[in-house]
Amino acid sequence: MVTVKTPRNGKEAFEIFKNSKEDEFSAVIMDIMMPEMDGLEATKKIRALPRNNAKKVPIIAMTANAFSDDRIKAFEAGMTDHLAKPIDSKTLVQMLEKYLPVKSQG
Repeated sequence: MVTVKTPRNGKEAFEIFKNSKEDEFSAVIMDIMMPEMDGLEATKKIRALPRNNAKKVPIIAMTANAFSDDRIKAFEAGMTDHLAKPIDSKTLVQMLEKYLPVKSQG
């Protein structure tokens, strides 16, 4: 089962992750341009949490800014990968498959 949380801003994204159970999230798709706290700052705050999953959860940047400087900033903030908008659903699925463990059916 997949559960999706859709925060309205980076501060809310950080708070949702901070208040979640240790392995509640398998991945985070983080928009870079958000109000109150941008995705870069939210990612840095998530990575700084004193929890194992905060260090290892894949955080994928989603942004209209696809220049190499933007990619570098995303990686420096602690993001795992980078998707440029507009997001193609096939590319998103491939990206998630790259980082999520395969779960056996049975």
